[in-house]
Amino acid sequence: MAMIALVGFTIVSYLIGAIPFAWLVAKAKGIDIRSVGSGNVGATNVFRSIGKGWGVLTFALDVAKGFSPAFLIPLLWSTADWPQNSGLLFGCAAIAGHNWPIYLKFKGGKGVATSAGVLLGVAPASIGIGLVVWLLSFAISRYVSLASILAAAAIPVAAWLLYGATNPLLSTVLTLLGGIVIWRHRSNIVRLRAGTEHRFDRRKVKS
Repeated sequence: MAMIALVGFTIVSYLIGAIPFAWLVAKAKGIDIRSVGSGNVGATNVFRSIGKGWGVLTFALDVAKGFSPAFLIPLLWSTADWPQNSGLLFGCAAIAGHNWPIYLKFKGGKGVATSAGVLLGVAPASIGIGLVVWLLSFAISRYVSLASILAAAAIPVAAWLLYGATNPLLSTVLTLLGGIVIWRHRSNIVRLRAGTEHRFDRRKVKS
């Protein structure tokens, strides 16, 4: 029964993560988020293309759909038969859902906000370090993509320093997740190198 529950909650976590909040929020405004701005199904594109309030809402919802499977499911339904890192398993399923959502033909966002939600649930100290790196990088460069890439690189380093001795599996998985986030930003890396990446400009953000 424990194994059936574990598999069942993994599937549920994927389906939660696959909820395309960016697409739904934009759709409520009569816009297909995939056809505007960067075309990315994520909070940053909603922020730029729909409005800052809608972008913040989308970001919060994307964080929640990572946090809920990673933290709340093990908290409410965990049994002694579940592995130590069951929350991490559910969180990874949610990230996979966001990146490759069944509802949008497996074409989703880049997983930054959902990954942040998962980290908040399973490795809060790492997400704290990642947040500091993101804020500093963004403040200096004004590039959301660069800040996300640098934070994704910093979090695995923090994970190995903080959890490597006690939970190497967690550190390994966070390293893989960081790599996925960076890989999902490969088009941004190309634009950053070419000098054509969009820099954040408050004056151009809709209210």
